[in-house]
Amino acid sequence: MSADADPHAQPQPMPAAEPTDAEVLDILQSAFEAARNGDADFLTTWLERGLPPNLQNTRGDTLLMLAAYHSHTEAVRTLLDHGADPDILNDQGQTPLMGAAFRGDQATAELLVERGAGLDVAAPGGKTALMMAAMFNRTEMLNWLLELGADPSLRDAGGASAADAARVMGASDAAARLDAVMAARGGDAASE
Repeated sequence: MSADADPHAQPQPMPAAEPTDAEVLDILQSAFEAARNGDADFLTTWLERGLPPNLQNTRGDTLLMLAAYHSHTEAVRTLLDHGADPDILNDQGQTPLMGAAFRGDQATAELLVERGAGLDVAAPGGKTALMMAAMFNRTEMLNWLLELGADPSLRDAGGASAADAARVMGASDAAARLDAVMAARGGDAASE
């Protein structure tokens, strides 16, 4: 002990050892699994310890995309509460809102939009959440997106509208609804 040291001072804890690369990799893999499985508690713990909320896997899926795609609304809420961006595209050009629209998960879609997800954010190929809802005949989701102002006249890179995409996929209810919306607007949802 040095002559300047206070003999009554509390001992200072040793600094925590830096995690090994294997430990970091295990935490990251566990975070993606937690997002897929909806483990909001695990996500909260690690986000509060500095896990990046926009972490992406090798396919470009964010934690938010995985939670939204697998219909885990509370995990989605946790990630959004910690700053996750709802409009990051994965490598297939999909947003979390598109994942929720594909699944027909209204609660997750509503939360994403409430927290800033863009209705007409388009993939590089031009697909939107409305197109995803139309393609899979998610008529409740489709009607909700239309009520919020999603644009049914948008076309993908191949020139197809949401109604065209619905017809190609055999989603006749969605195609009919979109045709009616476009007719009421004085436009034509079908390809020329």
